[in-house]
Amino acid sequence: MTYRVKVSERGSGAPSSPIRKLVPLADGAKSKGRHVYHLNIGQPDIPTPEPMLHAAQEYKGPVLSYGPSGGLPEFINALAGYYESCAISLRKNQILATTAASEALLFALAAVTDPGDQVLIPDPLYANYLGFASILGVTVTPAVCSPEDGYKIPPPEILDKLCGPRCKAMLLCNPGNPTGRVTSSDELRAIGDWAKARNIFLIGDECYREFCYEGSAPPSVLNLEGCEDLTIMTDSISKRFSACGARVGCLVSRNEEVMATVMKFAQARLCPPTLGQLMGIKAFTETPPSYYQKIIDTYRERRDLLCEKLSEMPGVSYRKPEGAFYIMATLPVSDSEDFTRWMLTDFHLNNKTVMVAPGAGFYATKGLGAKEVRIAYVLELVHLETAMKVLAAGLRAFSDR
Repeated sequence: MTYRVKVSERGSGAPSSPIRKLVPLADGAKSKGRHVYHLNIGQPDIPTPEPMLHAAQEYKGPVLSYGPSGGLPEFINALAGYYESCAISLRKNQILATTAASEALLFALAAVTDPGDQVLIPDPLYANYLGFASILGVTVTPAVCSPEDGYKIPPPEILDKLCGPRCKAMLLCNPGNPTGRVTSSDELRAIGDWAKARNIFLIGDECYREFCYEGSAPPSVLNLEGCEDLTIMTDSISKRFSACGARVGCLVSRNEEVMATVMKFAQARLCPPTLGQLMGIKAFTETPPSYYQKIIDTYRERRDLLCEKLSEMPGVSYRKPEGAFYIMATLPVSDSEDFTRWMLTDFHLNNKTVMVAPGAGFYATKGLGAKEVRIAYVLELVHLETAMKVLAAGLRAFSDR
């Protein structure tokens, strides 16, 4: 029987994730007995803090029931205390718990845009921004940033040319995924002034706040004086506490209309994960300050090793990241997705191979990123060093085909 029903244009046009779309090939490699080093996804291997695990394991309620749409009061209090320690003073009604930062970003974009509106995003960008925009029928306009000038965000006069009459927001990830760039206080101030002059929202994705290796954590968009009504911040416990599966984050804004709007979205999805919030409470109230310094030192060591090994590979170039735990590297290949596929289907070194994320999926600008990959340095040093040996061998073998 021939069916006439079709999925929506929105659905058929949605982009595949460059991070996950080749997972079936990785599964195929594993089925052959090969070990796959996953450098494609930001899944930290640092143990989740024990108090968080205990919170989930020790839940004793007779029923795991719905919680408040905006989040458990205890979790909101814990978030408020954490942000106070980051010099971000908030009222409880300015914080809404979400199903990780993904839902927070979706809520933020839905609250400030209508179908056909425009959002300006520095390019390269976190690939899922494109997916969220596609779901909402929003146009992403890329502000191209180049590794040659350190992925610096274009100046206001360039942003003005990109910002059309239906531009409603600029979305900035700081520290940046996938580039690892940290936007400085002066740059952020200039961006805030520009957004205020254009009367558009500034959305800050700040999931990697602590992951800075060359100085202190960057300022939050929430602390831009005079921009209180136009700033929205999204955050998550996933990376900070190595708890990606907890799926808990938040949306924060001092704009009362924004918060009333996202609460309606929150009510429609009922409530964020209860167990994840209980884990989050423990994370923010029982994790000592020394924990943050330990993870910073750990990822700095990984970054430095990765850069050292990439520098030894002929034809590979990159810009050393200042934060987060990703690097965009240009490889001596014409198509990085073809290379990534080949590594999973045809290559191994001592029964080991590597999975990276093809770079083109991290660009909204068509034609960019074809030779690039995003590498997540989320493996301990001994495994990361082995993975780099496998990658180097793969590049040599690929060029000799």
